[in-house]
Order: sequence, then C-alpha cells, then structure tokens
Amino acid sequence: MRMLLKARLRTEQGNRAIQSGEMEKTLLALLEDLKPEAAYFVPDEGKRCALIFFDMEDSWELPRITEPFFMEYDAEVSIQPAMNVEDAQRGLAALTGHG
Repeated sequence: MRMLLKARLRTEQGNRAIQSGEMEKTLLALLEDLKPEAAYFVPDEGKRCALIFFDMEDSWELPRITEPFFMEYDAEVSIQPAMNVEDAQRGLAALTGHG
C-alpha cells in the first residue's frame, strides 16, 4: 500500500546530524531501503521535514521505518495511506458503481 511518511525533525538534533555527516548517511540508507516513489524535503512549521511516498507491505514494517527518525532526530513522525490520481479515480469509480 502506498504510504506517506512525514518526519519533522527537531532543529538541534538536525543541526548536529548535518554537522557530523550522519544526516546524509541516514537519509540515503532509508531511501535505499524504502525505494520511494517520491521524496521531498521541505521546511514545515520552522523545522526540517521529510515527506516520503513509498510502498509498505505490512504493518510490522513500521518500527523499522519510523524508529530511526524517533531515535536519531527526536522527530515528530506520522504515517498514513496515500493515493495518487489513478488510485483516487479507481476508488471514486468503485464508490459510484462506475468501475
């Protein structure tokens, strides 16, 4: 299932990770593992934020995916199902009986 991971990093932890070079290593490892459909990095409410769209097979994967953000960056993390345009069209067609 396509998921959206949103991780908003605490500034102090993010600063340390960037200065030490750990941020790049952690993000590259995570992106290699998740093989996301898309990943964006934006400021959100004054903090560094990652928005990562990826496929998750099962709920047991949550700790593997989210814990690095919690443990290394004291991040605020949310994860939720997400749809692309084709998914939304398919869902709406099924809802209206046209699909």
